[in-house]
Amino acid sequence: MFGRLINILHDPDPADSRLGGDDRELALAALLVRLARSDENYEDAEKDRIDRVLGARNGLDPAAARDLRLRAEEVEAGAPDTVRFTRALKDRVAYEDRSGVIEALWDVALADGERDAQEDALIRLASKLLGVSDVDSALARQRVEARRG
Repeated sequence: MFGRLINILHDPDPADSRLGGDDRELALAALLVRLARSDENYEDAEKDRIDRVLGARNGLDPAAARDLRLRAEEVEAGAPDTVRFTRALKDRVAYEDRSGVIEALWDVALADGERDAQEDALIRLASKLLGVSDVDSALARQRVEARRG
């Protein structure tokens, strides 16, 4: 799975590649890691939030979620650009599930209690590339903020 995803992310035309369910979640996890690293301050709170998001999305126990995040950190470090992650996800995630991807991004971005310009910009880019409207992205952010109280 890991090697196949690396090949997909380096493929000049990733739209021709196929991602299974595990690959999709690894690509999403790598996108979450990229988001958390985008402000040059990859904190434990963000790592913990990524683990919780991955656990909740995939029914994973804490150790399995952590292992998925650790694999995603390797994938993210080796991926040439963010567009590859979103292109790898877009055709393989139904539109109604894409707002869940954006919600997961907002969940990680807000993990440290602050909005950061780099993180906001990456979420806007990911939303656009996934075909999620600004309104749906804002609604996703509001749902995350409401859960946080």
